[in-house]
Amino acid sequence: MEKYFRFDELGTNYKREIMGGLTTFLAMAYILFVNPDILSAAGMDEGAVYVATALAAAIGTIMMGVVARYPIALAPGMGLNAFFTFSVVIGMGIPWQTALLGVFISGIIFIIITVVGIRELIINAIPAELKYAAAAGIGLFIAFIGLKNAGIVVPYESTAVTLGDLTYGPTLLAVFGVVITVILMALKLRGGIFYGMIITAVVGLIFQVLPMPSQIIGPIPSLEPTFGAFLQPFADQSFGEIFSISLIIVILTFLFVDFFDTAGTLYAVANQAGFVKDNKLPRAQKALLADSSASVVGAVLGTSTTTAYIESSSGIAAGARSGFASIVTGILFLVALLFSPLLVVVTSHVTAPALIIVGILMAGALGNIDFKKFEIAVPAFLTVIAMPLTYSIATGIALGFIFYPITMICTGKAKEVHPIMYALVPVFILYFVFH
Repeated sequence: MEKYFRFDELGTNYKREIMGGLTTFLAMAYILFVNPDILSAAGMDEGAVYVATALAAAIGTIMMGVVARYPIALAPGMGLNAFFTFSVVIGMGIPWQTALLGVFISGIIFIIITVVGIRELIINAIPAELKYAAAAGIGLFIAFIGLKNAGIVVPYESTAVTLGDLTYGPTLLAVFGVVITVILMALKLRGGIFYGMIITAVVGLIFQVLPMPSQIIGPIPSLEPTFGAFLQPFADQSFGEIFSISLIIVILTFLFVDFFDTAGTLYAVANQAGFVKDNKLPRAQKALLADSSASVVGAVLGTSTTTAYIESSSGIAAGARSGFASIVTGILFLVALLFSPLLVVVTSHVTAPALIIVGILMAGALGNIDFKKFEIAVPAFLTVIAMPLTYSIATGIALGFIFYPITMICTGKAKEVHPIMYALVPVFILYFVFH
């Protein structure tokens, strides 16, 4: 075991790897409750999604540890789950079973891209500014959902939205959750988001704002409501949905966000651990293969796209250096299957602070965009602003991809635009036509 994970070469041991794996788990355990909360709004069974989330995270993370031998954990991605529910299912009116099919297909395409080795071609085709804009826009979108779920922001006829009733118990609890989580994060406490949720839930129980769970540990919920549901469109012979322009855009968006989020996360975390050599990541293909395979497995189980988590950096800071830490994290996700009764306590008002804080962290990508260049500022701004205002990640990406070639051509930089970007313009125009 020590030889396979190269403990001596990496200067690590079992104690460091176990602590690192535990730290990573605590830093990202919030997804166990946030993901079911978000996907249940799409009509999916909350208990089944909880199991699918834990299993997808466990399988993907263990695969990353064994195959790629990196201390990087995977789980259903924030932003992608919001896109799945609010943009695809609620916004486009696509059944969640068909949306899962979109996740499955995007995962298969990701695997093909990885195996064939055209990763660099695709990475170079999309301008860095649009990647940063997509990340920041998703951050604003997630934060907006969090504010809405908490009741901090509510609909208002005259101004579209306004400040909610902060004296209402559950909303006040969410405000407390935001404050306590901000404090924990500012103090650089590893797992601050998860601990913030725990403290918020406990306070909610004390003041009887939340229902008391009948038990803490209970039987594992049935996976039947979501397992294999991605095949339902074929059973219903809903070929109009399967081959629609809308689903094609959904698949492209899942693929785009997952691909670049994973690539960025892998590089950032690996660089922190000192794995990057000559600006290249060893075993990058194996790491991407583990990620894409996890998305396919997740879709079969019944959850949105599974991707690498930046929270893995907390485990590396705690000493993790090998894939053994990922195995530890994966096992802890399996143990978490027993704690599903706590779902009754972790309501949308308890998970809202997590959405808001994650949104803040993702919005940091704005700092990498040069807004002084008008040809960059226009597509980047439209990408960012459209996501929360239209309640759709796909719409933001579509606007950015359409306007980028236009502004580049008008500023005499047409040759700097990759042919793939030009090819995608009519696809996204059709998205607006048939949306």
